[in-house]
Amino acid sequence: MVFWRKKSLVLKLVVIVCTAWFTVAMLMMRDSGPADRGPLAESLHQNQIGDFRDSVVRHNANKEDVADREAGPLIPFQKEENSIERRENDDSVLAPPQELPGEMGKAVVLPTNLTGEVKKMVDDGWLKNAFNQYASDMISVHRSLPDARDEWCKEPGRYQKNLPKSSVVICFHNEAWSVLLRTVHSVIDRSPPELLHEVVLVDDFSDMDHLKKQLEDYWSNEPKVKIIRAPKRIGLIRARLLGYEHASGEVLTYLDSHCECTTGWLEPLLDRIARNSTTVVCPVIDVIDDTSLAYIYHDSAGVNVGGFDWNLQFNWHAVPQHEKKRHSNTAEPVWSPTMAGGLFSINREFFEKLGTYDDGFDIWGGENLELSFKTWMCGGTLEIVPCSHVGHIFRKRSPYKWRKGVNVLRRNSVRLAEVWLDDYAKYYYQRIGNDKGDFGDISGRVSLRENLGCKNFQWYLDNIYPELFIPGDAVANGEIANPDSGSCLDGVSAPDNLNNPVGVWPCHQQGGNQFWLYSKTGEIRRDEGCLDYSGAEVILYPCHGSKGNQYWEYDHEAKTLRHGSSDKCLTINASKTKIVMEHCNSNLAHQRWEMENYDRSKMA
Repeated sequence: MVFWRKKSLVLKLVVIVCTAWFTVAMLMMRDSGPADRGPLAESLHQNQIGDFRDSVVRHNANKEDVADREAGPLIPFQKEENSIERRENDDSVLAPPQELPGEMGKAVVLPTNLTGEVKKMVDDGWLKNAFNQYASDMISVHRSLPDARDEWCKEPGRYQKNLPKSSVVICFHNEAWSVLLRTVHSVIDRSPPELLHEVVLVDDFSDMDHLKKQLEDYWSNEPKVKIIRAPKRIGLIRARLLGYEHASGEVLTYLDSHCECTTGWLEPLLDRIARNSTTVVCPVIDVIDDTSLAYIYHDSAGVNVGGFDWNLQFNWHAVPQHEKKRHSNTAEPVWSPTMAGGLFSINREFFEKLGTYDDGFDIWGGENLELSFKTWMCGGTLEIVPCSHVGHIFRKRSPYKWRKGVNVLRRNSVRLAEVWLDDYAKYYYQRIGNDKGDFGDISGRVSLRENLGCKNFQWYLDNIYPELFIPGDAVANGEIANPDSGSCLDGVSAPDNLNNPVGVWPCHQQGGNQFWLYSKTGEIRRDEGCLDYSGAEVILYPCHGSKGNQYWEYDHEAKTLRHGSSDKCLTINASKTKIVMEHCNSNLAHQRWEMENYDRSKMA
């Protein structure tokens, strides 16, 4: 009988332990309680949540890993190394089970057999946020991510010991609940407590209920998080200035509200500023897929730096050879002519010295180039730091509405050009038909530049961005028109539109998609895109400088554009709706092209 009583006691202990484990598991599935769940959890019965998560897990288990990497072994619960949710008292926490959707940055792929009700919820999430909110709501706000750093970054002694503290400023307007929480938690969970001074959340007049008292209640027990409310809609630039006014850290770090910070993201940024307070630093911006929320990253060999085109639009390009020669390891910080603008760290005093943002800028746009130009021209350095990785959801459209009738980006860009571009401003004005519009008073910004003793824009081009193509070197600039049809060569040269065919459209004298440059090496180009013909359609393709498919010979007397490698001529088709290539015949009106501002002397 004693034997059976002992055995019964053991069985009872096993049952108690299993029950306790299961209870903790259920709590972890709910993350941090009701306030931690997004609209998905609020709108479905808890049993449906469990069933749906199970179905997503099973469905994704049969899918190829969209992020194209191994997630490692599945462990139900574990104490995370590096204490992923470190606090001042160094409490350890249980990590979310890795089989939950999205763990280790895995893609969440929804089943195809969704009910009509659920499909509507998915569609509504896309409509409100321009990303898959439904998938986001399935993912823990503390989800694990892969360590994207090169081994070089992890070597002992890589960073200084006494680093400055940073305020992290996150501006938002009607952001999705789960995405905003995940952004903030990733900052807190993966920042050394002694380096994180505070997180300043700036609400740009959101009108969604979950961003009001619910948000305040959620963060009420986190002393490092404070919420600042704008009294009216002020736009991203002024929201960041509001955050600057309420932040008190030695360093300011700006993040967008749909980001995720990875392990070791903050220290490399602060280290560069600790070594030189005039260094402005940006993390490598990894991609969080807008559909699956997969975290997609590359090693330091794939790092790009920022540039711009003469539409004053930011773009990415490969690290130039002259910069590569300065480094022995690809993980070392690299100079960047410009920054994307959404994610960066800057010494507070240096930011003040540079005049922060131009408060005459409206809403958003152009502020990243202004800060980039004045950083370089006024005594600072701008770097991309490959040891710091932060993911960002890149949306294909903006879900927000603004007042109509105001071209905010143009107004900001004209202010930027007037203050910082000197004589080179004319190349931007050519792109907009020399229509500057009302750009406000810039006298204060001109005085700022004079008082700081900043270098001129020619110095910037010669020393920081020598690879930028200068329109003044072009033989012709402006429209390429077919007089017979009244149509002009027309095409979009943005990086996302390269490889697409060019076409024709009635000439409008507004620049834009009809503004072209004809280089002395025979390229018809706009910024980094060149007309390219390989036997099918005439497309815009990244300029390579090797002539070949991108060489066009203009006969200014016959008005023909002959393609060098095919010996055919650029032609508008009979219906005057499309570009084709045909054998050259100077007598054909649909092969004649007028190049605006053609200067034959520049061919020499």
